Amino acid sequence: MIAMTQTLETRTPENGTATTAGAKLHARAQHGRTAETMIHVPPAAAPERLTRNLPGEAQDSLTWAETLAFGRYTHLELARGTRLRLTDLDGDACVHAAILRSGAQHERLNVADTVKVPWQAYITTGHPLLSDAGRLMATVVADSSGQHDALTGTTSLAGNTAKYGAGSAHSPSPAGRELLTLGGMKHGVSQRQLPPSLSFFKGITVERDGSIQFAGSAGAGAAVELLLHMDAVLVLANTAHPLDPRPDFTGSAVDIVAWRAPQDLAALVEGTSTVHLGPEGRLALNNTELDYNARTSA
Repeated sequence: MIAMTQTLETRTPENGTATTAGAKLHARAQHGRTAETMIHVPPAAAPERLTRNLPGEAQDSLTWAETLAFGRYTHLELARGTRLRLTDLDGDACVHAAILRSGAQHERLNVADTVKVPWQAYITTGHPLLSDAGRLMATVVADSSGQHDALTGTTSLAGNTAKYGAGSAHSPSPAGRELLTLGGMKHGVSQRQLPPSLSFFKGITVERDGSIQFAGSAGAGAAVELLLHMDAVLVLANTAHPLDPRPDFTGSAVDIVAWRAPQDLAALVEGTSTVHLGPEGRLALNNTELDYNARTSA
């Protein structure tokens, strides 16, 4: 796996890459080096900052650890019963998330139902993230931010070009739609097939007249956790919010860590979790469990 980061080095005859031999020596010299933003393989090798506040059982069951730079994307394929934590390090991240069902990418996050079915536009702990088949893809099981957005989607090539001067995926100001497309394509999903995304860490408010106002961030260190109810692909793009009023393309990195938490999933299914799902969320959960049991007993 390759870290989505940029390292600037001064070239000298000793570390030059003009020849094959020099390139090989230079590449091998990078082994074991770390950067501020990268994927950590194995996850247990991640800096203590990513794992210091995890529950004890999570330390031995990590499946992903990454610090994602602003203006970059990542894609994770995670198993049912995985718990995922996103942490806004400096209070200026904005993580746009699309969720696809592993092995059945035609089933995807449905943002409209995620808002409509539980009668709640503001996402926080206990909110069900629903698929277009009426199943529960994930539940928000912890949230210290409260600043998220399920209504305005992500940025576009045209919008970023008009505002920042560029919006392509490899430009200085990549749009969310372009970054999510790259992640989706790695799992056989085209831009046309990508679902609308959720945004974490930059919130909005809906005024009485129906207008939407940008509410900004909850500040440094805010975190949100998702519990997956099915095997899923998550495509995440850390880029500007479409309503951010600042003229400059600016933001900060986000920590991403995932671990196996089957006991948390079992508690939610059995109704013994401290996280409360409303009746609509319980129905979606039951739909998911029926489907899972049918598949595993076949």
